[in-house]
Amino acid sequence: MPVSEKTYRRIALEDPNGHWELHCGVLRQKPDMSVEHNHITSRLFLRLGTQLDEREFTVRSNLGQVRNTATSYYVPDVFVIPTTLVEAERQRGPNRLEVYDAPLPLVVEVWSPSTGVYDVDTKIPEYQRRGDAEIWRVHPFEKTIVVWRRQQDGTYAETGYTEGTVQPASLPGVSIDLERLFS
Repeated sequence: MPVSEKTYRRIALEDPNGHWELHCGVLRQKPDMSVEHNHITSRLFLRLGTQLDEREFTVRSNLGQVRNTATSYYVPDVFVIPTTLVEAERQRGPNRLEVYDAPLPLVVEVWSPSTGVYDVDTKIPEYQRRGDAEIWRVHPFEKTIVVWRRQQDGTYAETGYTEGTVQPASLPGVSIDLERLFS
């Protein structure tokens, strides 16, 4: 049964550990993840955080939501937010749900058996509709990263990586070594 945006925000705030999402008005709770999923998510979060200037960017992992419409809110595994957007959210008040409407430089989903199809078929197209600059799907078992980069015409170019480094076009100076990430 569909719920309103107001109801979703209330539920997400009242149950902060629930990792609630909203897809087409339907509540969906992110399930607990495998140790490998969590290991890769944590490593990527740390690697991004150590390479980015905290005065310019904030990295979140399973905290905060990205919003596409009043009926679509998602909790990415990892995402990078310009600090100006974080500060604007903080100025709106301390007891508000952390939500980002503006396109972000990087949004990442880490594949898991329980959410893999949902992430690719549902969340990644929503991130593209939002206009996020770069979207990654990290597969910890195949040891691959698929990257969708937004082009000037609004379409996305897809590139797969199985070795070497991945450098987000939207975050100059950042480099993720796949061998270290997956070790």
